[in-house]
Amino acid sequence: MPAPGWIPRLVALDVDGTLLDPQTQTISTPVRAAVRRVAESGAHVVIATGRSMFGTVPVLAELGLGSGVALCSNGAVTLDAATGEALAVETFDPAPVHARLAALLPGAIFAAEQLGTGSLVTSPFREHQLHGPQRLTDLDELVSAPVPRLIANWEDREPHAVAEALAGVELPGCTTTIDHYEPWVTVVPDGVTKGSALEKLRTELGVAAEDTFAAGDGTNDVQMLAWAAHGVAMGQAPAEVHAAAIEVTGTVTEDGIVHALARWFG
Repeated sequence: MPAPGWIPRLVALDVDGTLLDPQTQTISTPVRAAVRRVAESGAHVVIATGRSMFGTVPVLAELGLGSGVALCSNGAVTLDAATGEALAVETFDPAPVHARLAALLPGAIFAAEQLGTGSLVTSPFREHQLHGPQRLTDLDELVSAPVPRLIANWEDREPHAVAEALAGVELPGCTTTIDHYEPWVTVVPDGVTKGSALEKLRTELGVAAEDTFAAGDGTNDVQMLAWAAHGVAMGQAPAEVHAAAIEVTGTVTEDGIVHALARWFG
């Protein structure tokens, strides 16, 4: 645990399963108030999410975060919270990754993020799964240009089935994470994680490594929790996420993040 008197100066927060309850698709009033207290303290609040820009901007508005940056698409996209525009983007070639995933997850549907315009999809995703406009396309167009994020959704399967199908598999030129709510895998450029993006941001902001805090619940949060001086896993998170954290708080339905932040931000 941190030393007495310690207060984090950079607070990184996941969205789905941490701030937002996936069952209700809402952010509770206590959670909104807790995030507002952190921002008002002068600490840097950074939303770090697997969501695209389209899915992140409404969250920033709901939380009242109108300055600084957010990290979208698991760190592949850095978003200006004031303007809603991308400040930095990392991409990869989706063609070889798609070919491998299509063979491993037969029948999966795919979504390739198109920065600022939505996603190209091989079949429609549900609205809460994929935020922003969706445009149906063929495989040639889907993999024709570099993208910041590719999603494979193995519909009508359980998340553990995706994990089993991809166990021990290395995909070319990318970083992958498997969701524990939906049966899908998210692919971003090689070496890109929430943790790597936060480390770059921490350096730019001049925040000491020992003054960082992060909270999350998914496997895409493992590197972020390990990066933070004080990493907090949500109660409902898988065991590997708990193992990456220093502290485990209550579940998202219990507003666990409120209790995790209250120690320093009332």
